[in-house]
Amino acid sequence: MEEEVVALIVGAGPAGLAAAACLGRRSVPYVVVEREGCSASLWRRRAYDRLKLHLAKEFCALPHAPFPDGAPTYVPKREFVAYLDAYAQRFGIEPTYSTSVESAAYDEGAGRWVVAARDTAAGTVVRYAARFLVVATGENAVGSVPEIPGMESFPGEAVHSSAYKSGGRYAGQRVLVVGCGNSGMEIAYDLATHGADTSIVVRSPVHIMTKGLIRLGMTLVQHVPVTIVDCLIVNIASFIFGDLSRHGIVRPKPGPLVLKSKTGRSSVIDVGTVGLIKKGIIKVFGGITKIIGNKVEFEDGKEGSFDAIVFATGYKSTVNLWLKDDKRMLNDDGLPEKGYPNHWKGENGLYCAGFSRRGLAGISMDAKNIANDIAGNFLSG
Repeated sequence: MEEEVVALIVGAGPAGLAAAACLGRRSVPYVVVEREGCSASLWRRRAYDRLKLHLAKEFCALPHAPFPDGAPTYVPKREFVAYLDAYAQRFGIEPTYSTSVESAAYDEGAGRWVVAARDTAAGTVVRYAARFLVVATGENAVGSVPEIPGMESFPGEAVHSSAYKSGGRYAGQRVLVVGCGNSGMEIAYDLATHGADTSIVVRSPVHIMTKGLIRLGMTLVQHVPVTIVDCLIVNIASFIFGDLSRHGIVRPKPGPLVLKSKTGRSSVIDVGTVGLIKKGIIKVFGGITKIIGNKVEFEDGKEGSFDAIVFATGYKSTVNLWLKDDKRMLNDDGLPEKGYPNHWKGENGLYCAGFSRRGLAGISMDAKNIANDIAGNFLSG
């Protein structure tokens, strides 16, 4: 038997919750399914302890629910999870947990998305027939670890950043962090301040900013051309941090806001890592060429021995493992074929939320657009 639903939302992270809230406000019936046993599992189970939202709270609230007045400007992980729980309760969102979607295909004759999902607790298969399908599993479904020659010979611990919680257990160890995004830089800082002998791999140009500069930029860009704003905050950042190229860190040519808009790549918000790099407490290496036992060789000819490696190398989407969509809303990497701002809508009632690479603000925009579009179609017939 298939359960007939108007809108099926796959994923109960911030994107799924936002889509559900917006649909509910438009009186569109929906069902949310989530493969994990809780909502926002990335935040609850796969985020390091010291994590805070990197953007100010005014840019991170979900639709129709600003953060409480007493919330800190940069909300810590625990408080953000509490905010999401309160959000679900406020809008009466009750996801069906431990339900993993195995396939979804559009039935032209029935005009429905036929979705098969496994109840992982009971071991049974549940089938849905949905007029609208919202993919809200996000870009960060599973950790992505690069293939490195000789990796299998490394005798120490090698983990993805999603399994990293705190640097306390690495005190006194030689730890290499691979990846210089926000997670990599913050994990390197956390390791170093907990007494680990810390190194970080920096392969690509990256903008280093303060939280205040990004907040300033995102506020000004609403009134001033982005190129002018970029020039301003880059000059201020250069004054604050100095020339980091001698430490192995170079800036990209496009400014930070233009780069984010065009590629989705975020600036790194410094939490104190740069100061430790300047003091030589955190060492910077180029890309890895190969690993031989506990020895790592780098592109610049340097090498080092390590006890543990943390891969802060991002995540990847797994949607293509189960979504059968010959209209290709998503590309081979599980990301939208269409560019922003038209990325959120496919064909035959298919939508995606949280795939714009624009963080929580992008999620809010997606959820509102999707709900308005579905409501228009649903209420008109």
